[in-house]
Amino acid sequence: MSSSLAFRHVRHLSTAAAASAAAAKPVTISHTKSRLKKVHDPDEALKIYYSFTTSNDPSTSPSSIRHAQEFTVRRLAKSQRFSDIETFLESHKSNPQITHEPFISSLIRSYGVAGMFENALKTYNEMTDFGTPRTTLSFNSFLYACIHSKAFDRVPTYFSEFPEKFGFSPDKFSYGILIKSYCEMGSPEIAIEKLNEMEEKGIDVDAIAFSTILHAFYEKGRSDEAEIFWDEMVTKKGLKPDVGSYNVRLLHIHHGEPEGIKKLIEEMGNVGIKPDVFSYNYMMTSYCEKGMMDEAKKVYNELLKTKGCNPNAATFRTLVVYMCKHGRFVSGYKVFKEGVKVGKIPDYDTLKNLLEGLVKIERMSEAKALVRTMHKRLSSNLLEAWGKLAQDLGVAHVGTQEVVDSGEIEKAVVTSEVEKANT
Repeated sequence: MSSSLAFRHVRHLSTAAAASAAAAKPVTISHTKSRLKKVHDPDEALKIYYSFTTSNDPSTSPSSIRHAQEFTVRRLAKSQRFSDIETFLESHKSNPQITHEPFISSLIRSYGVAGMFENALKTYNEMTDFGTPRTTLSFNSFLYACIHSKAFDRVPTYFSEFPEKFGFSPDKFSYGILIKSYCEMGSPEIAIEKLNEMEEKGIDVDAIAFSTILHAFYEKGRSDEAEIFWDEMVTKKGLKPDVGSYNVRLLHIHHGEPEGIKKLIEEMGNVGIKPDVFSYNYMMTSYCEKGMMDEAKKVYNELLKTKGCNPNAATFRTLVVYMCKHGRFVSGYKVFKEGVKVGKIPDYDTLKNLLEGLVKIERMSEAKALVRTMHKRLSSNLLEAWGKLAQDLGVAHVGTQEVVDSGEIEKAVVTSEVEKANT
C-alpha cells in the first residue's frame, strides 16, 4: 500500500473510531500529548490526532490543537512523507474555521515545521481568498515557517513588504524573528541595527532578541564583541538578561573550564536568576570533558533534587556517554534506567556503546535488561539493527529479565541476577 493510500486508510479508520468515541467522552489534550510522545509510527500519530480533533472538548484552545497538529507533522516529516503532510494540512482548508486567523496560522506553522516553505507561503497568500483577516499573528507564523524552512534570506524581504501591504505593524516577536534571520545569515551587526530600530519605535527589546545576537557573536568566534555587546545592553542600558542569556555565556565562555562556569552560575544566583536544566547540563558537561566524573555525578544529583528543574534527554545522554567513555558502564546503566522512567532515552549509538560495555565487563543481567527495555521503546526502523546487535553480543534471548518501562521496573521472576542489576 502506498503512503498516500495508507494515509487515506488511516484517516478513514481513525475518523470512524473517533466518531463513536466522541459519544463517550472527550479526548483530553494532555492524554493526546502523552500518546503522541510515545509513538514513532506516523500512521499511528495520525490516528491519535484524528481521535483528538474529532472528539475533543469544544473548549479546547487553538494552541492545544496546534500542538497536536505540529507533533503529527513532525512524525510524518521524519519519515519523509511530505506528500502526506500536504494532503493532511490541505484537508483542513475545508474546515469552516479556515476564516479564523489562529486556525490558518497553525497550518502555516505546521508547513514550517516540515520545512515546506512554498506551501507556507501559498497558504498565507490564500488568506485573502478565504476571507481571513491578517494581523501579526499569521505574519509571525509565516516568518516562523521561513526560519524553520531555513529560508533566512526571505525574511527581510517579507518583513518590509507584508505589513505595509496588509495594513499591520510588526511587533516584538516579528522583530525577534527578523533578528534571528540576520544572525543565521552571519550578520549580527545588522541584527543590532534592527534592535536599535525597535528601541526607536518604542517596541520592547526583550532578552530573547538580545540573547540571539549574543549567541551569533560567540558562534562567529567574536567573543570580545559579544562581551562589549553584553556590557552595552546590560550594564549601560539596563536590559534584564534572563536565564537563556546567561546560558549563552555558559555555553561559549571560559573555554569550558568548570571553575569559570561555576563562577558564572554563582553570578546568576547573585542577580536573582535561577539556573535551569541547560545551566546544569553545561556545568555537568564541563566536568565530564575534564574526566571529573564524580563531580559531574554530583551536579546531576543536585539537578534531580532541584524543585521545578527536571533533567532532559541531553542530561541523561551526556552522562551515559561519558560514563561509557570512562568504563563506568554499570553507573551508566543506572543513569539510563532513571532516564527511561521519565521517558528520556539516549540515541541509538549511545545505547550501543552502553550495551557493548556491559557485555565486555560481563554484566549480562544489565545487558539483557537493556535489550528487552529498548526492544519495547525503539522505533521500527531501528529494531532490526538493535536485534542484530543483541544477537551478535549473545544477549538476544532475555527471558524473564527486568524491563525498565514507564517509571516502573517490571520483573516476571525475581532472581539474583535481577537483584544484582539493581545494586
